[in-house]
Amino acid sequence: MKARNVVIVDGVRSAFTRGGKGRLEATRMDEAGATLVRMLFERNPKVKPSMIEEFGIANARRDIELAELSFVSRLAGLPIEVPGFYSDRHCASSMEVALRIAMAISLGQYECGIAFGAERMGRVMGAGGATPPPPTRVTGYNPKIFDHTPEQRNMPPDYADYFKTPIPDYLMDIKEMNNMVQTAQNVAEMYHQTREELDAFAMKSQHRLAAANDEGLYKDEVMPLEVEDPVFDDDGNWVQEEIGPKVILDRDESVRGNTTMEGLAKLKPVRGIKSYGGKELVITAGNSCPTNCGISVLLIMSEEKALKLRLEPLARFKAWGNAGVKQCLMGIGPVPSTVKALKMADLDASQIDRVEFNEAFACQVIASLKELPLKPENVNVNGGSIGIGHPIGATGARLLMTVAKELRRSGKKYGLATQCIGGGQGASTILEALD
Repeated sequence: MKARNVVIVDGVRSAFTRGGKGRLEATRMDEAGATLVRMLFERNPKVKPSMIEEFGIANARRDIELAELSFVSRLAGLPIEVPGFYSDRHCASSMEVALRIAMAISLGQYECGIAFGAERMGRVMGAGGATPPPPTRVTGYNPKIFDHTPEQRNMPPDYADYFKTPIPDYLMDIKEMNNMVQTAQNVAEMYHQTREELDAFAMKSQHRLAAANDEGLYKDEVMPLEVEDPVFDDDGNWVQEEIGPKVILDRDESVRGNTTMEGLAKLKPVRGIKSYGGKELVITAGNSCPTNCGISVLLIMSEEKALKLRLEPLARFKAWGNAGVKQCLMGIGPVPSTVKALKMADLDASQIDRVEFNEAFACQVIASLKELPLKPENVNVNGGSIGIGHPIGATGARLLMTVAKELRRSGKKYGLATQCIGGGQGASTILEALD
């Protein structure tokens, strides 16, 4: 059976707010998510709720408001027979949901589905990611995972071809679980990155994003939501008993268009990280993504069905790839996953016109671009997650949405959405503009 072409018809999202301190704190994620789904139908009146045959949910931290698969779809008015599923690939969870729906459509299982991703980071994580509990006899991680066999210590031949930069022995010999910020420090050391280099990348990202916002480039992506303005006490804690006024949320809250190198230089390294090689600590809140809350929704359909409805899809799914890397070097995961996606697409990296690279940390984007022959001028042309934010369950769908809309806006052919994944993985998807 020949696989069918699958397209992203449209996508919307909430503004991404500050985790624990932003304007989504007092708003139910199921209700806000359902509102966004309804907005997606309003923008695409030829697509009826009765056409939806699958509803995929990405929520890596399992928010109680999203605990049941039917919550959002029922609130959005979808028929009761529409099934739902969860998928969790940490930071790439909603990209995984979108791909699972796309693969099912390509095989003829159904015609149309919705990929939904949401995360409320502030309630479950501190800035920069959660630190795992120390190992004990019966709980926590198993320390035996660090007892590598020779095959595990040495990358397979094809992986060795992906990376030109050797991993220092002191990083290969790490025998403890690293949180995400620590893995960023490790990547920065492996690639001999300086604090100034990382801060310069972060400043450029913020400036690009601010300029894109001023031009209104994200208005087609970020839907205005009416939310309750949360009330916080003097310590910054949400006061649940007090009801705030209704306000319109329509702009990402972590954008810092006035970012300067001088201001970034004043920030101290993230507390708790260390250097295994005795190097300078270079990871700060300024050159990392913030902790955020947010929701993203994609409408996915067979190309045949979309054209029959006389829709104008944003882009076609071309190829994808997932790959694992050493956990303590999580940030370089996009290298092998992108190589896999390019191989599946039968494309060369030079053919990729636009890249939406999740900026979990400046260091890992810079490092990955040293290994991948992508054109730097095509990467995050309108800013990235250092300013937009990274609510992990919502980010993968956001990346796909953003690069698909940028392909439409720029008239370019191929786009790549890629991200590193907590635990040591990478995920990459290549989209193709329709002729």
